[in-house]
Amino acid sequence: MYVKRKGILGGFLAFSLSVGMLLPTFGAETEALELESKSALLMDAATGTILYEKNSHEAMPPASVTKVMTLLLIYEGEEAGQFDWEDGVQVSEHAASMGGSQVFLEPGETQTAADMTKCIAIASANDAAVAMAEFVAGSEEAFVERMNKRAEELGMEDTHFVNACGLDTEGHVTSAHDIAVMSRELMTRFPEIKEYTTTWQDTIVHKTRKGESEFGLTNTNKLIRWYEGATGLKTGSTGKALYCLSGTAERDGLSLIAVVMAAPDFKVRFQETMKLLDHGFANYSAEKGLPVGEKLAEIPVTKGMEDRVDAVVKEEISFLLEKNGGKDWETKTELLPTADAPVKAGEKLGEVVYFINGTEVGRTDLVAAEDVEKADISTMLERMIKLWF
Repeated sequence: MYVKRKGILGGFLAFSLSVGMLLPTFGAETEALELESKSALLMDAATGTILYEKNSHEAMPPASVTKVMTLLLIYEGEEAGQFDWEDGVQVSEHAASMGGSQVFLEPGETQTAADMTKCIAIASANDAAVAMAEFVAGSEEAFVERMNKRAEELGMEDTHFVNACGLDTEGHVTSAHDIAVMSRELMTRFPEIKEYTTTWQDTIVHKTRKGESEFGLTNTNKLIRWYEGATGLKTGSTGKALYCLSGTAERDGLSLIAVVMAAPDFKVRFQETMKLLDHGFANYSAEKGLPVGEKLAEIPVTKGMEDRVDAVVKEEISFLLEKNGGKDWETKTELLPTADAPVKAGEKLGEVVYFINGTEVGRTDLVAAEDVEKADISTMLERMIKLWF
């Protein structure tokens, strides 16, 4: 069954892709943005579609943007039940010895996992990043193994991590493309991180043998004060990496990830990230597919207490649209001819497929809206009698 929907679609749509699949590209380097940064990329977070790129697969030192992966593994560890946010994390001599950006943790000092994570996300603290790496995996080396394994799972082919914080180390590299991929994974799977990445200033309390003292945290990402809709994510700068940034923002349902690497100075880093985001918001918009729970069909049920069950949309699909032009989009339902009782709510009954100009652009399951129990003997007899007479 085809259903036509009026839309404001332009000449391109993309649907959500599974992690590790080849991401579609549109407009890559077709419009010169005259960026000074050596490498850059703009990605739609919902679909993974690449909207602009420049040298996006060139492997370079990422500085503290490394911590996007560190944060991802921390959140995945908490989700898996490896620890609770209020668990105490003790600082080792190794973690306390980290140079660069830090919150001056002392050996033996204990902070909660939540406060350590806050220090990483807001203040880009190298000491907190290594302390959490040791806490999650037992050692920084073991944590780095996890980082590289996770990068491989995400299809980050330009990446090799050597440490958990991003200090310049031989062989520690990634690319603008891979930064966008891991940023997308972090922001879409764990949107709660925005509680930290949109915080301008906060504090922690150092608790050491010398007593307690409050320490101020200021976000290294100026986008959250300078750019409308900014949601994060991570800055980085070292002598080798120069100035890097993975910047995220959302407006009117469209979420974008803009990455710059090797910008010549910190101002250019922010200016060019904003230029990329402006390009995205000016030229693209987001549209949702059919809403969750919308009824598209009724399926006959064999030997059930009810003779039919509603088939409803399981999940909403996001479409990326060019703002110019207008076209219709349509859906086609592919359904089972019947369902055998018992039927459980959420059981797959078919699929709804999205098309534009006859080309499939996405699909999602149609599922049973409610349970249908198997008919008892009395009900079956009653139906047989009705058929006879």
